[in-house]
Amino acid sequence: MDNRTAARKIIEAALAAVDPYRSVFRSLTAIQAQRIFVVGAGKASARMAEAAEAALGDRIVAGWVNTKYGHGAELRRIHCHECGHPVPDEAGVFGAQQIANLARSAGEGDLVVVLLSGGGSALMPLPAAGVSLAVKQETTRRLLDSGANIHEMNAVRKHLSAIKGGRLAQLAAPAEVLCLILSDVIGDDVGTIGSGPTAPDPSTLADAHAILRRYNIPDPIPEGSETPKPGDPVLNKVCNLVVSNNRAALQAAAHKARNLGFHTLLLATTISGETREVASMHAAILREVCVSGNPAVRPACILSGGETTVTIRGAGKGGRNQEFALAAALEIADLDNVLVASFGTDGTDGPTDAAGAYADGSTTVRAANAGYEATRNLDNNDAYPLFEAIGDLLITGPTRTNVMDIYLLLAGPATEERKP
Repeated sequence: MDNRTAARKIIEAALAAVDPYRSVFRSLTAIQAQRIFVVGAGKASARMAEAAEAALGDRIVAGWVNTKYGHGAELRRIHCHECGHPVPDEAGVFGAQQIANLARSAGEGDLVVVLLSGGGSALMPLPAAGVSLAVKQETTRRLLDSGANIHEMNAVRKHLSAIKGGRLAQLAAPAEVLCLILSDVIGDDVGTIGSGPTAPDPSTLADAHAILRRYNIPDPIPEGSETPKPGDPVLNKVCNLVVSNNRAALQAAAHKARNLGFHTLLLATTISGETREVASMHAAILREVCVSGNPAVRPACILSGGETTVTIRGAGKGGRNQEFALAAALEIADLDNVLVASFGTDGTDGPTDAAGAYADGSTTVRAANAGYEATRNLDNNDAYPLFEAIGDLLITGPTRTNVMDIYLLLAGPATEERKP
């Protein structure tokens, strides 16, 4: 089996393992409440809502979920509303207001089920008093371009919002709240996923101000009330439960790779940092496999996951996973029978229709033959047209799940002329 066929099978196994339907359904089957409100936001919220409808049936009084354009589903009892991501839009504000209204309408003895997944921060944009959507949009754009990590971005978002940082749970009180979470952050911190609308917020106004100063971004955060903190009694009736994550995807991928005959190592689920530097490190590991048989002998599969950041320097088209693949391609240009795949489990990478890209030892040569110079495209953050030209974009379409990114390194058997 060639590396690309193997990679596709491994990727399919990873995505199947983190389809949120099964884990959400399982988490709701023991629920006894008779009046249930379902709200949520994220790239996986429509799929999660399908499971909620199947598990809870006519006990759902009303429901509303916000999801990214193109990631929706036909639902019976829960309204599925599509809106902007990663930059919030007016549709998102409208939907977030409906979510807030439903939370407020719940009373003592009711249950509010919150379905939260990656993208929830941008997809549930209810600005704090005195903050306009335009200001939130500009601040989000500046943070995305700055290289700020997800924890820094969400600390700012919480303090620009009337619904994040525990405030959605605050609106739902005194009803009970069960938040089911598909994690898209390293460490599965429930206060960071979707900016923690039902979780206590350990970050402060001072923290948010400092982050904006660090990245030289104008500070629009209004002074005033803080988000609910750990120990706040308003959160006493809240249960936050992570139902799936990056590790689940990687474990399924590793199992599939072993079944395909690869000596397999699951390296880490906590990969972060500047994309190009992380890609270079992974390329070095792949080179070591080829040179010495460490940390795995050929045929080898090395898996890792997490979420890197790109500091925008150019004006090209791409995303962090395509940039990862292009940076790796430059480092593996002389290696035989190897493959690097980097992809976002949600099926989208940056503002493109690709989930990521493939790279191998011939990528830079094939790109040159198509009229592209890999180093120049990398410098301009312009990976998409290069990979499109050589047919190496990794396109899945919307997966309706989201558990960060997966990095896949394959080293097939050495060819006869390259064997020592």
